[in-house]
Amino acid sequence: MKPRKTPRQARSAATVAAIFEATIQVLLTDGYHGLTTTRVATRAGVSVGTMYQYFPHRQALLYAVLEDYLEEVIKALQNASDAFSGKPVAQMAEGLSRAYLDAKLRGMPGTRALYVVAAELETAPLVDDIVERAEHIIFRALATVSDATFDDLHKVTYALRVLMVGTVRAVLEGDASPASVATLRSELPLMCKAYLVGASRPRS
Repeated sequence: MKPRKTPRQARSAATVAAIFEATIQVLLTDGYHGLTTTRVATRAGVSVGTMYQYFPHRQALLYAVLEDYLEEVIKALQNASDAFSGKPVAQMAEGLSRAYLDAKLRGMPGTRALYVVAAELETAPLVDDIVERAEHIIFRALATVSDATFDDLHKVTYALRVLMVGTVRAVLEGDASPASVATLRSELPLMCKAYLVGASRPRS
């Protein structure tokens, strides 16, 4: 599943970015089973030979696109954790949930197509790694809140991650209508805030 080589120069990175964007576009127009490396190469404006320099087959390409997308989600969580470190629990809840949601919605409508990719490919090791890193970020972030503590921070971390991931996925894999997304934007932070406040006790 791994790329044949990793882009190291700006030109190579731009080529791979164009390939990734083209992959999303082909997924949206032709679906998972209709995607071929030839169609992606044509949409990206590169030769099939250039494609094969980086990705030996379509599965490797799709895996790389999914991995790149998940890395952006992790980066968003880390940035929020850093920005809200030491803040009250309510601010931390809002910061983490909005960062996660924004990262997911930024990729729309491609995010919905990538849910299909994740289900079709053998991605268990990748997903397990992302889950572990996300929980590590959330755990460390919650440990810094200024006004509250948690009796079982590991359990709270797990529950908050599942709350965010499950709620967002349910909406984006559903109708993902503008009204549903607007509700998600307004209500997810409230849900996360209510849970963390209820699961915590005041710091003495």
